[in-house]
Amino acid sequence: MIKRHRWSITLAVSLVACFLLLQEVAVRRAQALSNDTYQELDTFASVLAIVQKNYVEPVTTKKLIDGAISGMLASLDPHSAYLTPDLYRDLEVETRGSFGGLGIEITIKNGALTVVAPIEDTPAYHAGIKAGDQIIKIDDDFTKDMSLTDAVKRMRGPKGSKIKLTLHRNGVPELFTVSLARDVIRIQSVKAKMLPEGYGYIRVTTFQENTGDGVEKAIDDFESKNHGKVKGLVFDLRDNPGGLLNQAVKVSDDFLDGGLIVYTQGREENQQQKYFSHKKKDWVDYPMVVLVNGGSASASEIVAGALQDQKRAVILGTQTFGKGSVQTILPLDDHSALRLTTARYYTPAGRSIQAVGITPDVDVAPPKETLASITQEGGEFDENPEIHEADLPHHFQNGQKKGDKTAAPGSESTAPGAAPEKSNKGGPAAKGAKAKEEKDVQLDRAIDILKHWNTFKLQLAKGELQSASAAEASKSKGD
Repeated sequence: MIKRHRWSITLAVSLVACFLLLQEVAVRRAQALSNDTYQELDTFASVLAIVQKNYVEPVTTKKLIDGAISGMLASLDPHSAYLTPDLYRDLEVETRGSFGGLGIEITIKNGALTVVAPIEDTPAYHAGIKAGDQIIKIDDDFTKDMSLTDAVKRMRGPKGSKIKLTLHRNGVPELFTVSLARDVIRIQSVKAKMLPEGYGYIRVTTFQENTGDGVEKAIDDFESKNHGKVKGLVFDLRDNPGGLLNQAVKVSDDFLDGGLIVYTQGREENQQQKYFSHKKKDWVDYPMVVLVNGGSASASEIVAGALQDQKRAVILGTQTFGKGSVQTILPLDDHSALRLTTARYYTPAGRSIQAVGITPDVDVAPPKETLASITQEGGEFDENPEIHEADLPHHFQNGQKKGDKTAAPGSESTAPGAAPEKSNKGGPAAKGAKAKEEKDVQLDRAIDILKHWNTFKLQLAKGELQSASAAEASKSKGD
């Protein structure tokens, strides 16, 4: 009896001690929050209790909390998100260049689930899905009010499994459905070839773990075929949605001989980072043209911005997407994670590309579709089918005044210059057949510039000098 009594007393004392410890932790956390925050958390707890008690069907606390976290992050900006354990695993696999699904980049535009781009050589690409298509239904489920996370989860799946997408396309008066078989999406991030004129061509579809190595191998191949030299290079970043920052830095470093590539600025000290290229003994400044368009985003814009500010390459195409923000993956204890926007990117000249993008040196747009090219009766065409960061809900601004190219606060003013697919158009492809390839006017213009490199560079320098003089005259007049 005495032993049992002592054991009960010991247990009671332990419970009291645990209670006091938990109470102390709760008090400390509460003290770390403002009164307003604590009151809002109290409201959240009340709502949670009311829903669990009164909702038409039983609902678990985990489901409600997951939904609340997803909604909280989605309200911040288009790129912050809550990654469930499954989605977090998928992200880790995706950055290595392989994942199961359709091969499609999606976003939400004007409340509708919208295709940013199909990835080349994937089920979505071969099914004829186009940039700008609105996904109305996934199988039999309408996508209205469906989150991006849920949409991605529904489109992912094992190889060979079937899925139907019901689409709306500008220029096509009625909805149409495409049937696809999921596949293991293995993205070849670097594709290279020799152009008939003797120039090199490298296309980077996305920035993955091995992208930098792939670009370096392609350059080595060009040199070996041309007596150790590169005659000139077309570097194609069109419809590249971005990817890993370290690979964007590595690729930029391959083309630069020292100098700043990009820097980041956030609220925390560890979010203030600068990335530089290395000085090289055998570096050669061969002619180079970079192709971009509205599908070029994030890491693509870092590379294009660095090469443009450093006067290393001519940027050709159309305005880029304008995603100039840094997302940090923050793992949680339950193997889920937060993808949180923590900083902005700045080019070497101090330009933030957030919601603005990179303006090409040479503006060359692909041929516009005409009503005569649309076979469907009563069809209409969209003057601007590309999606940009500024079109997305909750996007944030770059913090700079319009036209301001000065370095952002806190950066070095002496910095040398500081910093998702194909827009094919027309009706749905018949039974997955690819549309007839159109003439690539942007590539043709790039080759023409390489052929007349010295003349073009002189014209470009004169144009910049005239623009600077006009800006200075306007400023003096204003003063």
